[in-house]
Amino acid sequence: VQLQASGGGLVQAGGSLRLSCVASGRTFSTYGMGWFRQAPGKEREFVAATSWSGDSIYYADSVEGRFTISRDSAKNTVYLQMDSLKPEDTAVYYCAAPKDYAFPLWSEYKYDYWGQGTQVTVSS
Repeated sequence: VQLQASGGGLVQAGGSLRLSCVASGRTFSTYGMGWFRQAPGKEREFVAATSWSGDSIYYADSVEGRFTISRDSAKNTVYLQMDSLKPEDTAVYYCAAPKDYAFPLWSEYKYDYWGQGTQVTVSS
C-alpha cells in the first residue's frame, strides 16, 4: 500500500487548508486512515482518524471542532479539512493506514503504512 499526501502550504492564522491522502495498491487490506503531525523538536502526535466505513472517527482534543476528517472509499482517499488554523498547527502532516482492524486508531503503533508528509505552516 502506498500513500500520497498533498494539500499542505502556507496560510495565515484563522485560515483553512484541505489535505488529501490517496491510497494505492492493496487498499482493500486496510481498515481506515489517520492523520498525524510532527512539529520541529516535538514528537509525532495524533490528529484524526477514520475507518473506511465511517463507523469510527476520532479527533485529538487540540483539533476537535476545527478539523474534519472525511473519506471517499471509491477513490481510496481521505481528506482533512482544517479550519480556524492556529500557528501551533504548524507541522509536517502525515497520513497513515493500518492493516486490518486496528484499535485504538489514535495510536501510531497501530499503523503499518505511512505517506511522505506534507508541510503545513500557519503564520500569525
